[in-house]
Amino acid sequence: MSNVEKLFSMQGKIALVTGAASGMGERFAHTLADAGATVICAARRADRIEAVAASINQAGGKAIALPLDIGSTASVEAVFDAAEKQVGTVNVLINAAAQLDFGLFPGISDEGWANLLNVNLTGTMRMARAFTERLIKAEATGSIINITSVTGMQVMSGVATYGSIKAAINHLTKQIARDLFDKGIRCNAIAPGYFQTEMVSGYFETDAGKEDISRLPPKRQGRVEELDGALLLLASDAGSYINGVVLPVDAGQVIQPH
Repeated sequence: MSNVEKLFSMQGKIALVTGAASGMGERFAHTLADAGATVICAARRADRIEAVAASINQAGGKAIALPLDIGSTASVEAVFDAAEKQVGTVNVLINAAAQLDFGLFPGISDEGWANLLNVNLTGTMRMARAFTERLIKAEATGSIINITSVTGMQVMSGVATYGSIKAAINHLTKQIARDLFDKGIRCNAIAPGYFQTEMVSGYFETDAGKEDISRLPPKRQGRVEELDGALLLLASDAGSYINGVVLPVDAGQVIQPH
């Protein structure tokens, strides 16, 4: 193993990935396992995370599947307890689980707002809190990576609820990093731009979606594997001096001229 490979290696790490049933979360689980981590695939769809974990194990990696509802504090606490019993203390957390809600202001329902707030923002906080409490108790170091969005970094049409909550997660990321500054627990975020995943399936086939893509220099959506570099940088010892950062992976979307 070269020095560069060692730098980005996840050997000896235990990583919990929320939203691992599909899309980015599924990709992250495979990437971390390929880099040597023991991975906990966590999501509500038990059949899907079991399939993802099985695929990782068949490829020579190490993974287990644990059901998780980040909208429930009891479920969050239970998944960390189960993970600790089965594989040990989690020292890398990837908060990839999220729900999406399209809509222009003022067409926002109380129910839709409350649901995204509970799942996307409070769920992220629940996971980070449980992760941090256990790491501090174990006197161990670790890394949190919140998967946010460029919708939380620039004003965009149709994502009033989703974008506002992602902006709050961006700030929460920095606040967690600040409050854990002396604990050896880093917290960063990755803000993807236009990536084709199950959650936005079909949008980029519409006229509006095609217009969004046409404004980017590559003239295409991102591929989930193009998030691997950012993920491993922030999760591994290669990113040991990076803390409190929200990193866009978006082909320059947030800086495009208007």
